[in-house]
Amino acid sequence: MNGPNSIKIVSWNIAHRHEPWRCLLNMDADVALLQEAGKPPPDVAARIEFDPAPWRTARFQLPWRTAVVELSDRVHVDWIEIKAIDQARSGELPVSQLGTLAAATVTPPRGEPFVVVSMYAQWERPRDADWIYADASAHRVVSDLSALLASDRDHRVIAAGDLNILHGHGEHGNAHWAARYQTVFTRMEALGLPFVGPQAPHGRQADPWPDELPRESRNVPTYHTAKQGPAAARRQLDFVFASRGLAGSVRVRALNDPDQWGPSDHCRLLIEVS
Repeated sequence: MNGPNSIKIVSWNIAHRHEPWRCLLNMDADVALLQEAGKPPPDVAARIEFDPAPWRTARFQLPWRTAVVELSDRVHVDWIEIKAIDQARSGELPVSQLGTLAAATVTPPRGEPFVVVSMYAQWERPRDADWIYADASAHRVVSDLSALLASDRDHRVIAAGDLNILHGHGEHGNAHWAARYQTVFTRMEALGLPFVGPQAPHGRQADPWPDELPRESRNVPTYHTAKQGPAAARRQLDFVFASRGLAGSVRVRALNDPDQWGPSDHCRLLIEVS
């Protein structure tokens, strides 16, 4: 998949574990877009570059966050300063919840710079109820992304991460949730960031086929529960979006075969920008 002049990006929810950091060093990737990333272990931190933000997500004070990480010297990364929405000044990127979005400008050795974004939609609970949802968090992330899209064209942005929502269906075939989730993809499209993958055949599809998934779906599972394991993974929770001007140069693949899944409950998404 990787061309000799392409920029290689990996998007990965590393589930606040140490081993995925070491796995990243062996991927021959240039940039990592991470979610649920805790502070890297010292042996890894000495070999990579990352922004100085605290390793926490503001709400609930969780000790992990999104991050953009420079993994190679083939690119130059300039991190975009993130500030809480009520504290951001001119030139800073206002974010609804610190830790759910990280951004940087990537300059390749040849070609134009582009912006990369790591995004994460946190689970929330309704008032006085015992169930969870993430589409509200996803919509906050979409709103925060708007600050990076100054016009309806000519922007060059790749946004990827774990949104904790489903694409093209709802849990157990629920039409209400399918419609709610679709609003996130519709808003991204309206901003000029269409969904670009991963979709089959660029990743293994669920087998056996889940009852809740429409037969025409091209979804590829990117998350497994502790009981399932990679081979039985069923749901796609991780997605990549790209500006229309970039979309033709972006290829996305889910590394979701059991033998390539990696040490997290989410698989890696490999993004190649040619």
